[in-house]
Amino acid sequence: MPDFAARKTIYEQIEQARDSRVIAYVTGDRPGVETQVSPEIVDLFVDHLDAIWPTQKISLVLYTNGGDTAAAWRLINLIRTFCDELEVIVPVKALSAGTLICLGADKIVMTKQATLGPIDPSLNSPLGPTVPGGAPNYRAPVSVEAVQGYLDVATNELKISDGQALAGIWTNLSEKIHPLVLGQIFRTRQQIRTLARKLLEFQKTDADVVDRIVSFLCSESGSHDHTINRREARGLGLKIENPDQPFYEILKALQQNYVEALLLRSPFNPDMLLAGQPQANYVASRALIESSAFGSHQFISEGTISQVQVPAPAGVPAQIGFQDQRRFEGWRKEA
Repeated sequence: MPDFAARKTIYEQIEQARDSRVIAYVTGDRPGVETQVSPEIVDLFVDHLDAIWPTQKISLVLYTNGGDTAAAWRLINLIRTFCDELEVIVPVKALSAGTLICLGADKIVMTKQATLGPIDPSLNSPLGPTVPGGAPNYRAPVSVEAVQGYLDVATNELKISDGQALAGIWTNLSEKIHPLVLGQIFRTRQQIRTLARKLLEFQKTDADVVDRIVSFLCSESGSHDHTINRREARGLGLKIENPDQPFYEILKALQQNYVEALLLRSPFNPDMLLAGQPQANYVASRALIESSAFGSHQFISEGTISQVQVPAPAGVPAQIGFQDQRRFEGWRKEA
């Protein structure tokens, strides 16, 4: 498994190529142990930023499926206080909250395979709707734009204008989704648009272009799963730079290191961990915050997987299940 020393060499190559200081943030998406942008990263970033300060330019290498919108907002504003120029380098993907981070950069460096995505958030709440047949304590996230889309269909597509009919539609919706969640949804919808507009000021873009970018990323893309390649991103009006071939090879080597170090293409599978044994210890590195100046913070899960028998009704054969006893889960300075 590649260690930080190999990545540090690549970070130094990026710094030389871009005349900048590098910080990398990777939220791993290994199936079974996925991570996301989350609030606790801010203090860790401060350590890396203090180590590289003062610097005129920072290159943030970003790989993420997204996560907490408020954490993304705090992170991009924090980094900008430590430099005059910020670029985000996307070797493969910076989706959802990752795209929001990108909006706050002076420019975005994207490889041929790199993608951004819509920034319409989903709201997680203990008051969220349950899923029929699902776990009793599970609450489904509610898509902000999906709720607005439901109402838009009623008024714009079905042309419903009768007040009583519209009240019935709203009552039906509030029976499925708690009214307090609906209230937060509409506040969040406005907030994400406001944050996007503020961040796009750094790209010095015309007002009409800002309107086009925000509208597309927040609603007009049609689906939160829509991926935006660099050609489409440039067409929207974002400041996109293509890496030259030597720099592209550097970024490919870095991404391959991430894949191998975090086992991104190998699902976290209890059967494979046990390999026929009754129990097995594991250590899973799941996310990275790194710089050549301050080393490597890694989000790690450690524990023991055990094979257990799951009780079954009389006359039904016992089922085999797995028990995961976590001894440690959190960020740790590894190098």
